[in-house]
Amino acid sequence: MTEPQVREWMHEGVIVCAPETTLPEVAQTMKTHQISALVVVNTDGLALGVISRTDLANAGFIEPYMRHWRGMTARHLMTSPVISVGAGTPVADALDLLRTRKIHRLVVTEAVPGGERPIGILSLTDVVRHVDVGEISAARGRP
Repeated sequence: MTEPQVREWMHEGVIVCAPETTLPEVAQTMKTHQISALVVVNTDGLALGVISRTDLANAGFIEPYMRHWRGMTARHLMTSPVISVGAGTPVADALDLLRTRKIHRLVVTEAVPGGERPIGILSLTDVVRHVDVGEISAARGRP
């Protein structure tokens, strides 16, 4: 049995925003597309970071203490650099990265001159859709 690769479990395609995208626009895009995070890209489409609903919620908690919160953009709240894997990465390695970094998603990228172009997302939701507990254990080489 061959070890599954990220390309087999990932969600293809990404919804992106620019670093200058306002937080209300970020929130609206997430709502419109029913997603929990956006990949922040530069003008060349290269991954700079990720902004999630959790980032927005955390910013909302400190809003009363920040005079200029309304002027904040994706750049201010995004997690950067992007935590990413290639499509050919073994799923077991991706799962270990999710676990050790305590994150909910990995950006799947392809290397291009100057950086990484996002091509998909591997989220915990994707993992749950593809495996049962026995398969996860098998992918990690555990009984």
